Amino acid sequence: MTLTEHRPVLHQQLQRSPMDTRALVPVLDVAIPVSNQEARLEAHLRRLHGHLMDTFPHTFRITVADNASTDNTLRIAERLARELPEIKVVHFDQRGRGNSLRRVWLSSPSPLLAYVDLDLSLDLSAVAPLLAPLISGHSDLAVGTRLARASQGTFSHHRDVIARAYNFLLRVLTGARISDAECGFKAIRADVAHQLLPHTGDEAWFFDTELLIIAEHAGLRIHEVPIDWTDEPDSGVDVVRTLVTDLKRLAKLTSKLHRGTIPIAGLRAELGRGPHRR
Repeated sequence: MTLTEHRPVLHQQLQRSPMDTRALVPVLDVAIPVSNQEARLEAHLRRLHGHLMDTFPHTFRITVADNASTDNTLRIAERLARELPEIKVVHFDQRGRGNSLRRVWLSSPSPLLAYVDLDLSLDLSAVAPLLAPLISGHSDLAVGTRLARASQGTFSHHRDVIARAYNFLLRVLTGARISDAECGFKAIRADVAHQLLPHTGDEAWFFDTELLIIAEHAGLRIHEVPIDWTDEPDSGVDVVRTLVTDLKRLAKLTSKLHRGTIPIAGLRAELGRGPHRR
């Protein structure tokens, strides 16, 4: 029997309670993992901060997670944090997006957690529709997608082929229904994150995929938001090498799910989604 055949056909239509947006802590904590990005850090942080100040109706914090930078990235971030009280800076000696997001999210007191890649290649008008279903209690996670028909933007040819091939393999191997697992624009309710994160282990780029696949198998409600974006050719990411590494880690994750190493049934019970239904 294939892994896909174990996937639930239907999820229980449970809605969580709306978030208390009157909390004394920031309602939203947006993590931005950075490493050696001194050239664009200040401009992009100011852009995101200004957008949230103008459009987000609740309190927020932007957490800059510096991953072992060796240039002036950390010093620039700390200077901005002294100027803008909504910015916080943390430093990690170990590199890796997964490592920094896991640590920031698990330590955050905010009920709503998000992250965005520093390149800010997306249209920030998508922030509101990404967060709204989590605040209302309608959904557990929300993810941006560059591959929906309603999305606007242009990949370079090789990035487009790689992204579509990767997400096709996810559907075939795991039954995932997310259209763009690697998009650097996601949000999650903190109560859900605290249940899922201990079962993730990747320290780098595969963290996104790992979290989403576990969430889907646990029966969580995932809201996808089509986004408009501008491709960032100088992102500093080796797309091909990252893909090869992620495929190896995908094989390991698939094996864990087959063997029952990840306690999906227990997660479904803890998160109120009931047993698997075929």
